[in-house]
Amino acid sequence: MVDPASTITFTFVVAGTSLLAIAARRFRVRDELPTLDGWALAGRQFGAVLTWFLLGGTIYTAYTFAAVPGLVYGIGALGFFALAYTVIVYPLAFVVLPRLWQAAKENGCITVADYVRARYDSPPLALVVALTGILATMPYIALQLLGIRAVLVAGGLYPTGGIAGDLTLVGVFAVLAGATYRSGLRAPTIISLAKGVLVFTTVVVVVVLVLEQLGGPAAVFRTAEETMAARGNPEASLTLAPSLYATYATLALGSALALLMYPHVLTASFAASSGDRIRKAIVGLPAWTAVLGLFALLGVAAIAAGVRARPGNAEAAVPMMVRELTTPVAAGLVFGALAVGALVPAAVMSVGAATLFVRNVYVEYFHPTATPKHQTQVARAVSLVAKFGALAFIFGLPDQDAINLQLLGGVWILQTFPAVAIGLFIRWLHRGALLAGWLVGMVVGTVLAASGGFSSVVSIAGLQVYVGLAALAVNLAVAAALTPALDRLGLAREAREIGANGAVLR
Repeated sequence: MVDPASTITFTFVVAGTSLLAIAARRFRVRDELPTLDGWALAGRQFGAVLTWFLLGGTIYTAYTFAAVPGLVYGIGALGFFALAYTVIVYPLAFVVLPRLWQAAKENGCITVADYVRARYDSPPLALVVALTGILATMPYIALQLLGIRAVLVAGGLYPTGGIAGDLTLVGVFAVLAGATYRSGLRAPTIISLAKGVLVFTTVVVVVVLVLEQLGGPAAVFRTAEETMAARGNPEASLTLAPSLYATYATLALGSALALLMYPHVLTASFAASSGDRIRKAIVGLPAWTAVLGLFALLGVAAIAAGVRARPGNAEAAVPMMVRELTTPVAAGLVFGALAVGALVPAAVMSVGAATLFVRNVYVEYFHPTATPKHQTQVARAVSLVAKFGALAFIFGLPDQDAINLQLLGGVWILQTFPAVAIGLFIRWLHRGALLAGWLVGMVVGTVLAASGGFSSVVSIAGLQVYVGLAALAVNLAVAAALTPALDRLGLAREAREIGANGAVLR
């Protein structure tokens, strides 16, 4: 039986955040003309603090906060790779994102595919970067909804066997869709402020309460290790087995490289007012990693507490533990924070996907003379289609399909890294070679993942490595091999040089 206090607290948190999203339209420049830049990037006006909240709220999704402790609960130390990759990603982001922002700003680019178009003067390469971003983003939006539903079902706040829970989810998402339709990126930016406060405060409170109930950190780790040893699987331990070193390292590195290429991360970055603001925000982002570490700790605590999550539903272990070991108000705050945690990335993802479609598909190939107002109207409509398409996906297909497609999305988006990130610093690679490398990497990554039962790892030379990183290696090899061949054939490059400040030199 669910305690009414938990339900009331959860409702208060979600409803209050929804009101913030509706009010976001007030945070705009008066008499501002409707442009895609203003809707999708909020006019590139965000300072370091807003960028920190928006980037953190976008990168650390609700599914991340549910899946990481679920991984730790299910497989032990290997689940901590998410902490390693969110440590690796920030030095990379510190170098790449400000330079990419500068190149986009100086050349009037709204999307990353706009930058690729300007950099290589190659519409086909820009098109595949845009389509890859859209394909990788759509299952990611659906995954946010799956994360909310899994957490709320485990917490007893999502009635099963009827439509009440589904209607609640649709209602919350409809409010978000309406707010984003009107206000664009401003809506998730305002919500990200609430998300940051809620996530940081609730996880600290819950960790303190849970550790107190279980006898402290030492007792938690000792009991959890004994429990995992009793399972009889030597690789499922809180100490990483040597056989998993390659898996851990490649998952961390590959995930870090892929994260930087996702449209929602780049959209949040492009909204900053300068490259320096992005750098300042990135310096503070490891604080979000610390919070993720606390969520991972709750996965260890769930093992020690003897929580029994049904097979294939490990992400429910922590919500079940929170419900049993904390107060109803604390449980309601946690579940509310996780629900709000899905709204920010889902909104930014839909904005990013819609902007890619409008700029690099619709305008480029169907309506080159579209006015800024018309582009904004189309982007708004596409953002609605993206959100409600994700809803239809989770209600109409098995949950595992969304998880499998999101796995493929990570593999796919990683194949844009050479054209986007590497192209920022070197101009040797031929645009035709990059296009061929992308195609081969997409095919290899998809085949490897699908043939392995949609596993994220593949065996190469006796080592288990991340599928996406293996595909990227093939991608780069093809691009490097074809570049001199295409040069010898005399095929035009038209690759434009990137200046020291990140601008494309025409």
